[in-house]
Amino acid sequence: MKTPYLVINYLILIFVILPFFSVPTKAQSLIDPDFDPNNIISDDEILNTDSMTLVDIQNFLQKNNSYLANYITANSNGIMKTAAEIIYDATNRNFDCDGVILSETPTEEEKRLKCRTIKTISPKFMLVLIQKESSLIENSNPTQNNLDWATGYGCPDNWACNPYYKGFGKQINSAALQFRAYMKEPQNYNYKAGQAYTFTNPYGTISQEKMTVIPQNQATAALYNYTPHVFNGNYNVYRLFKRYFPEETNNVPSQPKLYPDGSLLKTADNPGIWLIEGGVKRPFLNYASFISRFSPNQIIITKPEILAAYPQGENIKFPDYSLVQTPNETIYLLVGKEKRPFDSLETFKRIGFNADEIEAASISELDGYIIGNAITATSTYVTGALLQDITTGGVYYVENGTKAPLLDKAFLTTKYKGEDIIKVNPEILEKYVKIDPILFPDGTLLKSNSFPAVYLISNGKKRVFVNGEIFKSLGYSDANIITVSSQVLYQYPLGEAIQ
Repeated sequence: MKTPYLVINYLILIFVILPFFSVPTKAQSLIDPDFDPNNIISDDEILNTDSMTLVDIQNFLQKNNSYLANYITANSNGIMKTAAEIIYDATNRNFDCDGVILSETPTEEEKRLKCRTIKTISPKFMLVLIQKESSLIENSNPTQNNLDWATGYGCPDNWACNPYYKGFGKQINSAALQFRAYMKEPQNYNYKAGQAYTFTNPYGTISQEKMTVIPQNQATAALYNYTPHVFNGNYNVYRLFKRYFPEETNNVPSQPKLYPDGSLLKTADNPGIWLIEGGVKRPFLNYASFISRFSPNQIIITKPEILAAYPQGENIKFPDYSLVQTPNETIYLLVGKEKRPFDSLETFKRIGFNADEIEAASISELDGYIIGNAITATSTYVTGALLQDITTGGVYYVENGTKAPLLDKAFLTTKYKGEDIIKVNPEILEKYVKIDPILFPDGTLLKSNSFPAVYLISNGKKRVFVNGEIFKSLGYSDANIITVSSQVLYQYPLGEAIQ
């Protein structure tokens, strides 16, 4: 069953304590002995949006002789694109329009201007989902029905499919947003990590025996929210992932990395600084690109052989808030991981930027950035500002038409230390669209003011150090720990412990 985006499917769940996994002997022989229905896929695997580039997706479709390799159709906004582009956009260039007022039939351009650009789920997982639901990855001659219901979204078991979600573009986009919702807001859905559920497997050709499952992570729980049975649906997710991407299958462990994503490394005998991101080391090409994002106190001195063990990733060339122009003459403002396009040269000039500040950038140098909200003539505080409500005292980071609340004074003494705060009337702040609270970036060390555990923020998650010895042995310093309220820590999902 595939539940539409952010709609809770209310089922009556019977909690029974039974053996985790038991099937008849005959069926057991057909099942991969490494398959664990409690832990089908990891959180990191399902959220790894950087697992494939657009070119990687296209090559994968061609390699599998898929009809999708040459398929062009409308995306969720009615724009004609290739299947690979639709898959990549849904996973890496999607939109969060929560709280935004849109027209009755918003175009992609309207969403690009008004909404936040977001990443959703792994392209690898999306390819597996498509094959699991419609066999389109390996089918060179699919039916129109296969294409129209590519991910089975909006098609509950034993119910007619909802025509609103018909079409390849809508199917891919809706499924991507749905799995992002499962991961971001697990409390809103039936199946949750750590709780026991009994499945009947009515459609299983391998086994239709009842079995009790306790999902060990949010990703596995998400699979059961989308398809509430083990066989054959979720077993096929495991089977396909293992066949397509054997190096990443949950039951085929990859080589462990010593330092989590977000760590800053250098060796004692070399001035170069490297950011660990996506399991690779990314070099800063100049000090300005480093200091605009991080503090020198965050650097960890490590051994040359440890740094050498990481494959090298893309260079980090431009400082935060750089103005760059690509060969197609588009001008961008680089902010964090986003590249925000100016809608015209006139807008660039009207806001007050100087053309002498623009640096040339190749398309490949900006590949690591996602496209952010466009900067228009009506945009305000395009480089950000702190505004304080004179009535409530609340402080917001205002940027390009949005306002993000600061949940703790710690932000003013660390992330925004020394920046001016502009006091304004509530009416001024009401003009801005409220978005998610400001958070600390990857690489930040945090602890609660009510609990001694120390966390490292990595890939947007809080990862606890198992003990102080691990913390010290990896080269982290107590002086860099920021104490925050429990409310701030609550904003981060819990990641794997650092052992």
